[in-house]
Formats: sequence, structure tokens, C-alpha cells
Amino acid sequence: MLGIDIPTWPYVYGQPSGLGIIRHVPEDFIVIEQLAFEPSGAGEHVFLQIEKTAENTDTVARQLARLANVRQRDVGYAGIKDKHAVTTQWFSVWLPGLKEAPDWSQLASEHIKILHTVRHARKLKRGVLSGNHFKLVIRNWRGDPAKTNRQLEHIKEHGIANYYGPQRFGNGGQNVNKALAMFQGIKTSREQRSLYLSAARSYLFNQILARRVSDQCWNQALAGDTYSFDLSHSWFKSGQADTEILRRLAAKEIHPTGVLWGKGDADVAADALAIEQAVIDAHPELADGLIAFAVARDRRALRINVQNLQWRFIDASTLELAFMLPAGSYATSVLREIIEL
Repeated sequence: MLGIDIPTWPYVYGQPSGLGIIRHVPEDFIVIEQLAFEPSGAGEHVFLQIEKTAENTDTVARQLARLANVRQRDVGYAGIKDKHAVTTQWFSVWLPGLKEAPDWSQLASEHIKILHTVRHARKLKRGVLSGNHFKLVIRNWRGDPAKTNRQLEHIKEHGIANYYGPQRFGNGGQNVNKALAMFQGIKTSREQRSLYLSAARSYLFNQILARRVSDQCWNQALAGDTYSFDLSHSWFKSGQADTEILRRLAAKEIHPTGVLWGKGDADVAADALAIEQAVIDAHPELADGLIAFAVARDRRALRINVQNLQWRFIDASTLELAFMLPAGSYATSVLREIIEL
């Protein structure tokens, strides 16, 4: 069985215009999670807003479970955040009945701060975010400042290709090859299985998006496309784009989508289906493995808007960026368009 290498996916706005270092220190990569709802203030689940520095999400979840003397599955969070960063995110801990909350301050340390606690009726589930705010510093920046400014203006106006970031594929992209090994019968834990299935499906999606970027139709209507609403997981099919669809595409109110491969019927037709099917046919081991593991088919936007994008050169070698992305999208997909990662 041949291994799969993670390629350099095609760029939207030309080659990156600079070089630089991200995450020189955790404070150079700040992420603030935005919930998709307001906790009610009452219920069996305690929600904690935690700021953590250079800490894994899973590590903090385990610490919360030990402190509250509950099972780890009774601790919830909406998303996994980068370790080498300063991240503010929400966790939930199930404390049913009359069970008292522990002294949460015992969790506090140099790397962990408890910012807020509030009760809610339900566990915090994966993905229930409206988005993430980012503030990033690129140090030792070298390049063409005029071109970088032009590229950032294009990103602000037209959005970016919604690639999965390299962290999705593990160190050196090995999670895709581990998925292949798992499909060949290698035993894995439940947690590893989830990671490998996600990596395999994300790889196929990126390949489809890369094809449409190369064909310059990643943000354009194709016959048979399915479209998602901006900042929504809802989507609709269209045989042939009419004037209204073209208007909404140009306004970035809707976006073409690509398949997240799995069991289910085709959600596209005609030209859009031909591109997706060509990628799936080129990777039968991954596609058949996902089917065998009963992964459900879904869709993901090919384009996303980068909201409230701002930038400034602090000095000749330091570039600062601030923006917001919808849940499930990657800051590295913005950075890759302006610096070589």
C-alpha cells in the first residue's frame, strides 16, 4: 500500500508574498471562542469560560473531570484549540441533582485562568460555535509589503478557499496514512479512529477544493452545484444557477460546497458531480474505507468570508492580523495566502 503525501494545495491569490514565523510565543496566536448561544443561567451543567496558554483542550477537560469527580464524557467542549497559543474557550461539566460544584479556582495556574462560570440545561456539544476571533503576530516577516497589502485586500473583499488546515492531518500528514492502515485492519482506539476518519474525509475535501481552485471555480457557480448559506450549515441544491443565485454568490451570501465523503446519496449533479466523482475515484482506498466505517455524507462550504479583517505592520519585520472566522475554519488558511507556512 502506497502512502499519501499532503500536497501544497493551490493558492487563490498567487504565491505567498512573504516569509515569517508564527507562534514564536503563545501570545502571538490568540484565539477567542464565540458560542452560538447564551447559557441560560440554570441547569445541571456548569459552563466555564477558560483562558489557557500552551495547554491542550483535552488536558484541561481531563483536569476538570478529576476536579469535579465526574467521568470524562461528562465534560463537554465545542472545539479543539491549538496548544501553542493563548486560547479562550468554553467547557461544560455535568453536575446533576444536588451535586455541588467544586472550587474551580483549584484549576487555576500560570497557564489556566477561569474567566466565567454559569449554569445551563444541556451539555456543550462539538461545533456549537458562531466562530472564533483571532489576533495573530507574524515575526521576522520578510517580503513584498505592497503585494501583501494587495493580497489582504483581496481576502477581505473576496474571502478565502475553505481548506482544512495542516493540523487536521497530524504531524507530517500522517493521520491520512494511519486512516489507510486502519482501513486495512490495523486496530485503533475510539479516539484515534475519530481522528483518522476526519483526516481521510478532510483530505478528500481539500482535493476537491484544490481542483476547483485550479479551475478558478471555487467561488463560482457550476451546473449541479449545492450551495450553503453564509454562517450556516444549511444548504440547497440548484441544477443551473439563475440570476438570483449569481447575485447572492457575488454578494458572498451563499457559497458553493464540496462533499465530505461518506454514506449517502449524491448532493450535486452535472459538472459539480463530475469534479467530486473524479477525486473520489482517484482515491478508492479512502473513499471505500469511509463508507465501510459508516461515516455519514455531509457538505462544507468551499469559500468563507473573513470577517472584520484588519492588519498593520508594527515595524518592518512584524505583521499583526485580526479577524473572525466561522466555526470549523482555519486561521492557517488565511495565513497561507500571504506567507509560506
